[in-house]
Amino acid sequence: MNNDEIKSNAVYTTLEAQELLKISNSTIKRLLKKGLIKANKVGGQYRILGKEILRLVSPEVEKKAVKSYLGLKQKVVDKINRW
Repeated sequence: MNNDEIKSNAVYTTLEAQELLKISNSTIKRLLKKGLIKANKVGGQYRILGKEILRLVSPEVEKKAVKSYLGLKQKVVDKINRW
């Protein structure tokens, strides 16, 4: 994999995620089995969203996303309440 940037909406195979995280095959399997990284099975193989990889290595990324979402949600609620 040439590009080391993890794109949050991209879909990665376990091998690609393993290379990005610089971890072994057994470690990626353990993370999946314990539910520490969420994945979906497609055709018998796991597919992992980039945001899951980012969440795993940077909890701050998820905190920022939640804060942004909650701010947007509050704006919508305020607008609805004004109706």
